[in-house]
Amino acid sequence: MRMSLVVAFFAFISTYSNAQINVCNEQGVNPVTGNPCTNTIVTSVPFLRIIPDARSGAMGDVGIAISPDANAMHFNTSKLAFADQELGISATYTPWLRALGLQDVYLAYLSGYRKLDDLQTVGVGLRYFSLGVIQFTDENGQPLGTDRPNEFELSLAYSRKLSEKFSAGLAMKYIYSRLASGQVVEDETITPGNAFAGDLSFTYLTPLEIGGVDSRLMVGTSISNLGTKISYTQSANRDYIPTNLGIGVGWEYDIDDFNSINVAIDINRLLVPTPPGGDPFSPENNNSGDPDVPDYKEQSVIAAALSSFSDAPGGFGEEMRENTYSIGAEYWYDKQFAVRVGHFNENRFKGNRKFFTVGLGLKYNIFGLNFSYLVPTTNQRNPLDNTLRFSLLFDFGAFEGAER
Repeated sequence: MRMSLVVAFFAFISTYSNAQINVCNEQGVNPVTGNPCTNTIVTSVPFLRIIPDARSGAMGDVGIAISPDANAMHFNTSKLAFADQELGISATYTPWLRALGLQDVYLAYLSGYRKLDDLQTVGVGLRYFSLGVIQFTDENGQPLGTDRPNEFELSLAYSRKLSEKFSAGLAMKYIYSRLASGQVVEDETITPGNAFAGDLSFTYLTPLEIGGVDSRLMVGTSISNLGTKISYTQSANRDYIPTNLGIGVGWEYDIDDFNSINVAIDINRLLVPTPPGGDPFSPENNNSGDPDVPDYKEQSVIAAALSSFSDAPGGFGEEMRENTYSIGAEYWYDKQFAVRVGHFNENRFKGNRKFFTVGLGLKYNIFGLNFSYLVPTTNQRNPLDNTLRFSLLFDFGAFEGAER
């Protein structure tokens, strides 16, 4: 029963969202209280936005402009062109909903890159999300069998330096989502969802000298998961995948030969339509195309991304509330031991995710190990509450250097 609720959430999340909006007027305001309405942007396949890296997970989920490793495949593929090593691999395991006692729900992520020469780098990533064993039942509670819903993403990337300080990256993705295949809901058979998407990113990296001490400034931006809509039935009601715009700034400062610090800030926002104020099926919000599909869902992917900067019913104030903010810092001793801390903030009317993060990192020769732990700051439950996640990294270029 507990896992059936999880599947229902993923499969019919947009329907739930629409029901929540009905208490709002067309300006996105609760007519009873006069306060802004809770108007969370909901997409399909949200597992694509789960942070897969324990290093970033310990720094408030920053990652766009921190020093590159194999996990750049998720955040910003263009910075792979500035990787120090010739070859890197990362593996991460993230338990999911562990605070609820679930043992078979998790995210696994494997990524790697290879430098072709001083200018070009290629990368690959595989993300797998398991929802565990599900017991399906009918409306009368009678068992209909069990299944193991799962989702995965396969991505390939190419990064190239366009100058000594500037690089660009492109990634292509295939997304597969199998949540309740074979089940029948309202006379429609649920099938696996498929989508294709791409990432486009840019990075600027420059050395800085402050008081005679070396430092590095990195600025990055990435549009990720720009791709086709997805559906689990033959219905015309297709959902957007979580297209995201991220901008990050990172500063790395060498205190001396043994001590260094790194501070980074990321700002992210979804490039998908904001649900309208009031009933999405009202004549004001659903007056063109298919009457069973709200107008805001009928836009093309590109049109939706462009209009996402100005479509919030609450105007500019609500548009600003749709940004999420991450800030993180790490301290390294002798490039072998790291201590990390961070904070993530999302507006209370747009999801209300707020938490602190802490973590440690160890690195020796080719081998690296990172840990992170999430500390919630609101009463809202987080799937990573009381969860320790970890990443393994292998920098084979370091091994080759040691051999020489």
